[in-house]
This record gives sequence, C-alpha cells and structure tokens, in this order.
Amino acid sequence: MNMENKMRVYIITSSDSGVRGEREDKSGPLIAEMCLEQGYEIVGSIMLPDERQMLSEEMARVCDEGISDLILTTGGTGFSPRDITPEATMDITERIVPGIPEAMRMNSMKYTNRSMLSRATAGIRKQTLIINLPGSPKAVKENLEFLFGPLEHGLEILTGKASNCARK
Repeated sequence: MNMENKMRVYIITSSDSGVRGEREDKSGPLIAEMCLEQGYEIVGSIMLPDERQMLSEEMARVCDEGISDLILTTGGTGFSPRDITPEATMDITERIVPGIPEAMRMNSMKYTNRSMLSRATAGIRKQTLIINLPGSPKAVKENLEFLFGPLEHGLEILTGKASNCARK
C-alpha cells in the first residue's frame, strides 16, 4: 500500500474482564502491529465492556465522523450471553458484507473446527468497513493474514481510491 493511500484503522476491543483490569488485551495490540506492518495507519483504539449500546454507539461515531476507513473489533463473537459484538455491529451497519466472515470461518476451519462457532459479521456504514475478529490472538493473526490482500482492494473501492474491480 503506498503512503498516499494509507488506510486508517480504528480498533475496538470488547472485553468485560479487560475493562475491569482482570485480563490483558493482547488481541488489540496485535491487530495494531499487523496493520502497521501492512502500511495502515492506526487512528485510535479503545477497550469497551460487552455492552451492545456502547459498542454500537462507538462504531457509529467513528463511521459518522469519518475517523477511519476500517474498524476492526476483537472479542464478543462467541456463544457467551455477553458476546454481543455482531449484534452491536449489525445495529449500525447500512450494508452487510457476508463474504468476509464466511471466508474467515472457512479459512479458520484449517486450524480448528470450532471456527464454525464464530458469529462474527462485517458491514459498511458510510465509507467505513467494520469487521468483527475473534478475541483470541492466535485467531486474530490467522484471520488478518488471510484478509489483508483482498481487504486492501475492497477498502480502495469503498473509499474511492480505486474505481475498477477488474483484475489485471
């Protein structure tokens, strides 16, 4: 990614125990590190409790204020009663992007059959793409490595930095 087209990323970690200081967030910093290595700009990050309204309001704010091109969430995509990141995401998205979480689950099946239990989603609000990543650093790494190639093209189309979907 060339520097003039540097995509802006905002990271949201959803973790009750992290907010209470009972658990160190390893996934959020890993996302930042991997994005920086790919030439993305980290424009902010926050850790929030697993509260649907708080999560959706923060995502909406970042999108509506044009703060970032991409929001990557980590955590809250499982079966626990407090895992509500996908619902918070869907509350504020204007268009869903089902292919991204489908591809993430498909790729993750190579590592563990538990990936089929992920409820992660992805969607667009205004000109910002939101993708839910798992909470596990191992799964974050596996998913981001898989996503970076196609993600760059999708973000260029979404933000108007590219206009042609045809492959050369």
